[in-house]
Amino acid sequence: VQLQASGGGLVQPGGSLRLSCTASGSIVRIDDMAWYRQAPGKQRELVAEITSGGRTNYPDSAKGRFTISRDNAKKTVYLQMNNLKPDDTAVYVCNAKILEILYESGSYVAHNAWGQGTLVTVSS
Repeated sequence: VQLQASGGGLVQPGGSLRLSCTASGSIVRIDDMAWYRQAPGKQRELVAEITSGGRTNYPDSAKGRFTISRDNAKKTVYLQMNNLKPDDTAVYVCNAKILEILYESGSYVAHNAWGQGTLVTVSS
C-alpha cells in the first residue's frame, strides 16, 4: 500500500494550491483520509480530515480557507487551499486508513498509511 502526494509548490500570499494524494496497492477499502502538515521546528498538525461518507473536519486555522474532498473511485483525496498565508508554509502529508488484502493468504491487513509529503511554500 502506498500514498503518492503531489501539487505542492511556491505560491504568493493570497494564492491557491490544490494538493492530491492517491492510494495504490491491493486495496479493499479506504476509511478516513486526512491531510497533516509540519512546519520547520513545529509538531505535525491536522489540516483536514474526511470520512468515507464525506463528512469533514477542520481545525480553526483551516476553516473557510481549505476544503478537503475525495474521489473514492480514484482512491484520491484532495486539499484545495485558498487565501494562503506565509504561516501555511509546511510539508503537507496525506494519511489514510486502508484495508489491504494479501492475495497469497487471503488475509487482510489494516494500514495507517502516510504519504511522502509535498512542500508548500507561501512567500512573496
